[in-house]
Amino acid sequence: MSFFSTRGESCVTASQAILHGLAPDGGLYVPAMFPSVPMNRISSFCEMDYAARAVSILKRYLEDFNIPEIEEAVRAAYNTERFDTPEIAPVKQIDDATWVLELFHGPTLAFKDMALQLLPHLTRLAAVKNGEKREISILVATSGDTGKAALEGFRDVPGTSCTVFYPQEGVSDVQKLQMVTTGGNNTHVIAVKGNFDDAQTGVKELFSSPEFVKQMEERGKILSSANSINFGRLVPQIVYYFSAYADLVNKHAITPGDPVNFCVPTGNFGDILAGYYARNMGLPVNKLICASNRNNVLTDFFNSGTYSTHRTFFKTLSPSMDILVSSNLERLLYEAADRDGALIKRWMEQLKESGSYSIGEQRRDWMADVFWGDCADNKDTLKEIGKRFLEDHYLMDPHTAVGGHVLRQYRLKTNDATPTVLLSTASPYKFAADVLRGIAGADAAEGKDAFACSEELEKLTGVPMPAQVKALKDLPVRHTAECERDAMGEAVLKAFEL
Repeated sequence: MSFFSTRGESCVTASQAILHGLAPDGGLYVPAMFPSVPMNRISSFCEMDYAARAVSILKRYLEDFNIPEIEEAVRAAYNTERFDTPEIAPVKQIDDATWVLELFHGPTLAFKDMALQLLPHLTRLAAVKNGEKREISILVATSGDTGKAALEGFRDVPGTSCTVFYPQEGVSDVQKLQMVTTGGNNTHVIAVKGNFDDAQTGVKELFSSPEFVKQMEERGKILSSANSINFGRLVPQIVYYFSAYADLVNKHAITPGDPVNFCVPTGNFGDILAGYYARNMGLPVNKLICASNRNNVLTDFFNSGTYSTHRTFFKTLSPSMDILVSSNLERLLYEAADRDGALIKRWMEQLKESGSYSIGEQRRDWMADVFWGDCADNKDTLKEIGKRFLEDHYLMDPHTAVGGHVLRQYRLKTNDATPTVLLSTASPYKFAADVLRGIAGADAAEGKDAFACSEELEKLTGVPMPAQVKALKDLPVRHTAECERDAMGEAVLKAFEL
């Protein structure tokens, strides 16, 4: 299968799309078509484990990888040495019509592991297939979870290095500790004096800078990305939508062919876009409910058809969603624009130059057939954490709680009783202080650090603290670098010299 740039100037194979990440014209790679998965095949997933389901989906897109290669990569990524449950992504019922898809059972306790445990294997294979002898230098901007997942995935992988930029004051204490304590001889972590959008824009500019690319090539390195702009990040996420559906069938919650909603807390739009791709492949998805926090640029976009970054940036209790420029939305726009790359390029230029673009009423209505958007502020988030634990004894992190609140609003406003899967994107222990406040009140975390809050949360709820969080307390800090927004390239080059 071929992959096209959303901006119309590039066509590559699957391995090339994974190896390079971003298209030379600044666009994102998208598949030439959506392969069909008939209902009898979806039903057969009920008899498979997660890895087998993954192989069945991945082989439909990664056509220049052979099936034994995909099987080997998948088995290396999804196993009980890396995930704390053999189900990998279990589905748990929390009320009569709601199930939670838990995506945080990997090594870094966040849904990013679902893709970033697999991507290093695909990247190495892609390099071999394309005769690439240079070191593959991964550059990542993170709003909290991608960074550690990428570092963990690429740590000490031969022929690669991984450099992560994170907003200096824009991640939780546990997220920061997870990154700055990372081991490995090929990992670099750099704090950016700015927000996530500054870090993400900076990374994109480095990819499109001829001077920086040349400097890296002179050092024997080729740039690649582990952000969700890389199709190698997106395609593994499609798998867990199919897997969740099969699990609901196995639990007798639905019968094959029944429609299901998915409610997805999202900032950069990659997680929910994977659900849209699954729907286009034949999965019976009724609605994709897009849940935002106070940085509700996506909510406003789905309601108005205008995407505008002319707004205040808020630091919220769900920092991984503190984003104003949702990169993966470009892939959805490409479909809404009938794959008109020139139009996408024009919209993206408008966004860069004026901070906004409009898609028109007809395209907005087209999106509304599938997507529904709403948002939650910090008060809503804390209330949802407390309410869900009190009523259903289910402990959720702030990002999942944003989704839970938005799902309640969706049902209230639409009366839609379709069975719904809420994607749970992180362990509550990555945000223990805020989860503790939601459970025990505003003053419960006063004077306590992240570890004391975790201990108190475990005591109050009976939900075990993950071993990864316990271990953080005694790990040495290895990464202390920081840089200004306009000095990210220099910081990367300096990191390689150390």
